[in-house]
Amino acid sequence: MCEYCGCKQMPAIGELMAEHAALLDEASGVRGALDAGDRTLAHERLTAMVGHLVRHVDREEAGVFTALREDGEFADEVAALEGEHRDLDSAISALDPSDPGYADAVLRLFDDLAEHIEREDLGVFPVSVVTLRSAGWDIVTRAHEASPTFLDDPAPTTGDHSCSHSH
Repeated sequence: MCEYCGCKQMPAIGELMAEHAALLDEASGVRGALDAGDRTLAHERLTAMVGHLVRHVDREEAGVFTALREDGEFADEVAALEGEHRDLDSAISALDPSDPGYADAVLRLFDDLAEHIEREDLGVFPVSVVTLRSAGWDIVTRAHEASPTFLDDPAPTTGDHSCSHSH
């Protein structure tokens, strides 16, 4: 992830980037369960991760993406990234833990997610920091207040692999 442009210093962008890192960490936990041959645990972890991903995407699109679009900046890239959000959602919806190709499909999904995150962290986020004016940041702030980060959620109880999130 980007460390040189300073966009992490902008609280809303830093928080979205921290969510990206957390999502990639959660993906690593799913990979670990798949590597261990535990599809049940992998699917439970994936379900929890998807709940976080949905919340993240909602905040991102209602905040930074809306602000950039209204500001007339980076509109084509924002549209492409929103299309990738829909593609990721479709890929997630198509996952079936009983399918023999489940693990491969999950790993492809994670590769796509990592590539998508890199495009946001190295593209749209730095652009937002240098182009958005106060009206744009007001949009971002309202979106973040309306949907707080999943990073502040209480940690799940140890040993409880259940999850109430669904996609």
